[in-house]
Amino acid sequence: MTSPDSRIAVAVLYGGASPEHNVSCVSAGAIMAHLDPEVYRVVPVGITRGGTWTPGTAEPEKLVRRGRELPEVADVAEGGAELQLSTDPNRRGELRYVAGPGAGSVHDVVDVVFPVLHGPNGEDGTIQGLLELARVPFVGPGALASAAGMDKEATKILAAARGLTVGEQVVLAEGEELSDADRDRLGTPAFIKPARGGSSIGISKVDDWADFPAALELARAHDRKVIVEKGIVGAEVECGVLQRPDGTIVASVPAQLTGTEDSAEGFYGFDTKYLDDVVTAQIPAPMSPEATAELQEQAKAAFRALGCDGLTRVDFFVTADGPVLNEVNTMPGFTPISMFPQMFTASGVEYGAVLVQDHPGLRLPHAPGVGDGQPDGLPDARDSPHPPQFHHVREEGLG
Repeated sequence: MTSPDSRIAVAVLYGGASPEHNVSCVSAGAIMAHLDPEVYRVVPVGITRGGTWTPGTAEPEKLVRRGRELPEVADVAEGGAELQLSTDPNRRGELRYVAGPGAGSVHDVVDVVFPVLHGPNGEDGTIQGLLELARVPFVGPGALASAAGMDKEATKILAAARGLTVGEQVVLAEGEELSDADRDRLGTPAFIKPARGGSSIGISKVDDWADFPAALELARAHDRKVIVEKGIVGAEVECGVLQRPDGTIVASVPAQLTGTEDSAEGFYGFDTKYLDDVVTAQIPAPMSPEATAELQEQAKAAFRALGCDGLTRVDFFVTADGPVLNEVNTMPGFTPISMFPQMFTASGVEYGAVLVQDHPGLRLPHAPGVGDGQPDGLPDARDSPHPPQFHHVREEGLG
């Protein structure tokens, strides 16, 4: 008779019905490769571009970038395995087959969900709302913060209410056009963006208003609501935020991006971020201690403004007059080249330790590479006398 598996069962959701599907797959592969298999039992769940949940791959090496090719979750063939998460609180965490050879049987029961999903239908509060309804603990911010972080208009409204400086913009609802007065006020260059998107998909830089109609059409192909932002002169600087089990939050050393205009896109677009290998990061950013401290405080203020939990990456432009908030990412990329894990590595917390002690609420005493010598203010995985357990997971309403 085999003994019951005492490891924490973690459902890693990846892919999704999102333009950022491929990036999610790479993030998930890196995360699964770094979770300690002696402590965590990973239950991979792939979500196709059409939104079907299906058993995912347990082999992280299949979820890596190969040249300019990015992985994806294959469509489920007719009669293939489809999964559904139970929303019955009496069957909390139950993943059941709803189609395929095992239809009706239980695939697995998980303790917590790590929604490694980027963009719409995953990072925008939809999955978070489902998990709250299902009463399953999960990693990262809840439905409201996730939705606000995905919507660039909502992000700036909440941040400005907290006293943060935000860039000038015009919001165009469906059917609305940009007035001549707005064009004169914004000037060029201007950036035309889907209001609720990520990874710079659907974004255009316009140096001549004659190019605006095509840029608007591209953005509206991804979202009915479009943001037209005034170009900001300043360094692009990012800062990670993690929440401790006691609720206090800490900020990473910031990263300054260089080479963002060296690709064919001419800005920090999707190809520039993930495919062209032209962007480098200075970590820590070449800023004075005073400027660094100010940026870190503003990153934490943005975290609080949106009501985030667990983790967030906050992006700024650092201008001659100080930081200007660009956007907030409630489920930042975890690919091997992503800024979030790199910034915390530079802060003394290695990738695997970021996963198990701070960011998603996984806390693992004696995590490899973590311990003595942590920078002041950063948590140590060995601080807790308790056995490995989840912290920072959303558990509202759990009885």
